[in-house]
Amino acid sequence: MGDNSTGRRFREGRSRRSVLEATAGVATVGGVAVAGCLGRSPREGTVVMTAATDVEGIMYPKEDEASIQEALWDAGLDEDIQVEIQTVVSDSDARMEGAQSALQAGRAPPDIHMMDSGWTIPFILREQTTNLSEELPQNVLDRVEDEYLEAALETARDPETDDLHGLPLFPDLGFMLYREDLIEEAGHDTSDWGEEPPSWEEFSTAVSGAMDEGDVQYGWTTQGDAYEGLACCSFNEVMTSWGGAYFGGAGNLFEAGDRPITVDDENVVNAIRMMRTFIDETDPHALEEYEEICPTAIVQWTEQESLGPFEAGDAVAHRNWTFSIAATGDEEVIGEDLGVTTMPYAVSEEEAEYDGVGGTTSALGGWNLVVSPYTDRREEALEVLEAFTHEEVMLTILELQGFLPPIIDLVEEASEDDIGAIARYTDQIERASETAIPRPVTDVWPEQSALIYQAINAGYRGEDPEEGMSDLAARLERSEVEVAEQHGD
Repeated sequence: MGDNSTGRRFREGRSRRSVLEATAGVATVGGVAVAGCLGRSPREGTVVMTAATDVEGIMYPKEDEASIQEALWDAGLDEDIQVEIQTVVSDSDARMEGAQSALQAGRAPPDIHMMDSGWTIPFILREQTTNLSEELPQNVLDRVEDEYLEAALETARDPETDDLHGLPLFPDLGFMLYREDLIEEAGHDTSDWGEEPPSWEEFSTAVSGAMDEGDVQYGWTTQGDAYEGLACCSFNEVMTSWGGAYFGGAGNLFEAGDRPITVDDENVVNAIRMMRTFIDETDPHALEEYEEICPTAIVQWTEQESLGPFEAGDAVAHRNWTFSIAATGDEEVIGEDLGVTTMPYAVSEEEAEYDGVGGTTSALGGWNLVVSPYTDRREEALEVLEAFTHEEVMLTILELQGFLPPIIDLVEEASEDDIGAIARYTDQIERASETAIPRPVTDVWPEQSALIYQAINAGYRGEDPEEGMSDLAARLERSEVEVAEQHGD
């Protein structure tokens, strides 16, 4: 991302490197780095938090550089408390399994789990989290409830009591990135795209024309692999923009057992048919209105693989998360020729059958901080969470890594010198936050998600989407019945 030379610096004469080096070492077990030596707890005053290496890299103080730890201290965290990162793999499913293993065993540390917003609720429902509504000071809770992005808070609440069990660390939002220069040179006007996304038909026509005219190999690169990201996010966006939904409207996202199954509706099937057309317009299930703009390889691509061609200047458009704006908007990559918008659409909100779908949208991702109920450092862990609610900490994280703050308005207050290219797209970020669509997270979502992404991926590969969605609907119906029986409904 952009130059951070104007970012926060250490206060003169204060360095914590020696303090951090005195904490317990890090051992590796089964490919996961574990805080503390085997059989030994972290030193007193250390709060252990799980996170991937991208967070670890900005946590610890380095001479004359900003860090999350320094920002936490500046926000009022007791200077005797250090946050030690227990590094975990970047794959979300594997991280969920690691958290589940620790919590089912009643093991702590880690004292704080960094949980994907897509699977925090199942842990809440299994009573493996700390109720923050009962533990955090009321003024902190009021600030969170009043100022944080509501869609992010929904992923961290108990759906049965509405109590807060997780603190959003950073939300994430899906965006459509595109090369304004290539599309304009091919004769298509993108001047309004930043404010009003085009229809999918207009988008595919423009990308196809730019691909033909420009010296690029790919049109649109996105994520189509059989993995969580397809079910929760990249297809969720496409389906929603068609007015489709897995379980009816947005009001059915967080409670399983008694909700309609709508994956076999015509609009969901047509969303898959459109994506199949983008891959192979000669397919018998293709839709005539759309152009072939996606490489066949998207059926095996996740975020990083799909970003590569666009970042290298070999694609016209690309779908990804907020970090991709920072990665490609730099002057040394695409620079000011980068256009950013939310998803194109096929069905308007007014035309959609269900509430909360249709029109442009952005998938909601991100991570929450959850205090382990088994920690013997509860007070220290809660103090850490309270410090994370301060705006200066959020801005430090935004500056250092490009992660959006849970208070979206803070993005508008940051300059391009501090946060790089992201600062040029504040209007699009605001719209994405307003149209964000969470995944339908319940205690059975991990199992349902696997059924969904396997079926969607099969449709992308050319299997009959109508048959595939009919079969998926039957499987999801059985899953919902089992939940209802377990709940005694």
